[in-house]
Amino acid sequence: MEGQPDDITQSSAKKKCSALTGSARKIKDNAADWHNLLLRWEKLNDEGFKVAGRIVELRLMRSQHDELLLLDSTSAPAGSSSLQTVGPPELQDECCKLKDIVDKMASMVMKMQHLMASQQGVQDLEEFQFRAGGRRLPLFHSWDTKAFGDSSRALLESFTEELKLKQMIQEELAHTWSSDLCMVYLSCWLHQPFIPPDARLTLEALLLETGHRPL
Repeated sequence: MEGQPDDITQSSAKKKCSALTGSARKIKDNAADWHNLLLRWEKLNDEGFKVAGRIVELRLMRSQHDELLLLDSTSAPAGSSSLQTVGPPELQDECCKLKDIVDKMASMVMKMQHLMASQQGVQDLEEFQFRAGGRRLPLFHSWDTKAFGDSSRALLESFTEELKLKQMIQEELAHTWSSDLCMVYLSCWLHQPFIPPDARLTLEALLLETGHRPL
């Protein structure tokens, strides 16, 4: 998370790779950006899960209230119901919070797209400079330039699909009556099925290759 020891800042990345230039410098800076974006994503995911849980709680309370209101209206004389409507203002507030979190996630995916475009630009430049044979020596330890592009593309695809899921949950959660479906939505939000363990391994491999992690 930002500001914590695991956060790789651009300034620290540049200090550690002051001798690097050109493609190597750009790739290493991109790797630091990927790391920081993923840390911030995880923080937003945790915040969103708490808000989504509150939405489910309020939604189920409202559902139970409506059932009691219906029973009360059928058993009591007209105009004598003592039950009050509960939840809408609080529910609306929580829905706005969740939308704000999802909007921030969408902004992060846009930044990931820019990183992918940057990486593709490096790859295109390398192909122009070295033609089909490619660079004879690796930029860092063992990866060629294409491997960095493939890693970035895999990460971008995972987070793009996960964002679509988050957006769907954000739109549907407050309108879901079924408690079972609510639990499914919460589980999907927490466990992020479109970001498999392989995605995190891809990031770690990227950090190892670029020197952000010691071998």
